[in-house]
Amino acid sequence: MKQERAIFASGCFWGTEFYFMQQPGVLRTTVGYIGGTVPRPSYREVCGGRTGHAEATEVIYDAEKVSYETLARLFFETHDPTQVNRQGPDIGTQYRSEIFYLDESQKEIAERLIGVLVDKGLDMATKVTAAGTFWDAEDYHQDYYAKSGGTPYCHMYRPLF
Repeated sequence: MKQERAIFASGCFWGTEFYFMQQPGVLRTTVGYIGGTVPRPSYREVCGGRTGHAEATEVIYDAEKVSYETLARLFFETHDPTQVNRQGPDIGTQYRSEIFYLDESQKEIAERLIGVLVDKGLDMATKVTAAGTFWDAEDYHQDYYAKSGGTPYCHMYRPLF
């Protein structure tokens, strides 16, 4: 097994996590916060909009079973990457569309896929940013839909590629 890591922010982290957990080759996910200035932020602080963090999902995957590009395509196809600081009814900078890359290969793939979508006529809002510290969200946010039996309300799959 070749275990690797990726971090994606695409609105409410519950929906993002839901789709990644269904992808073969994904070993585990953790929802949390990244891209802000406050150490160990709480959900309440992030939702207050003053920390600069995005709600994000850390994906640990077996690179022998699924590629980073496949995960990045799933990221784009399970939210609206043209919306700025929102997804559906969720509004705020914490709901932005952003890929937090961990190496130059991830950055190149993310930028290339954005280019493909721009060429298809999409006005992309997704940012590509070097990853900083990822802070785990509170326990009650982890595996939310698996625990509640619900399904995402602001994420849905639609093919873009």
